Amino acid sequence: MDESNQWCFACGKDNPIGLKLEFIEDEDSYSTTFIAGPEHQSYDGIMHGGLISTILDEVMVRYLYAKGFTAVTARLEVRFREPTPIGEKLTIRAAIQSQRGKLYEVRGKMTLPDGTVTAEGKATVAVVEDTHHDDTEK
Repeated sequence: MDESNQWCFACGKDNPIGLKLEFIEDEDSYSTTFIAGPEHQSYDGIMHGGLISTILDEVMVRYLYAKGFTAVTARLEVRFREPTPIGEKLTIRAAIQSQRGKLYEVRGKMTLPDGTVTAEGKATVAVVEDTHHDDTEK
């Protein structure tokens, strides 16, 4: 990760109040895990929807960073399917669905260990800079 991004709320290692998410690219998807604590809740025992949205946004957009693009969220939709409990390991996974020019549609899911989907996201992500370099180009 670029040193200038170390204060990112979701993934920055230098942000003392950040989530410090770490990511894994696996074939055609990108994922992270997270266990929400009491400081991440809204109602007792339930994770705050804004933080759920933040994590879904981060895994979806950061997938394009992992592929060598600088990208930003142009649109974000989140569907909350089930309450997301505090204290359980969550897996958040994203996959690119389509591309049209510099716009990508990326979908994400947040799941509990038993496979229950607690939230789904859909993002339109705009590439603002292609930093991906093909070694065959001169």
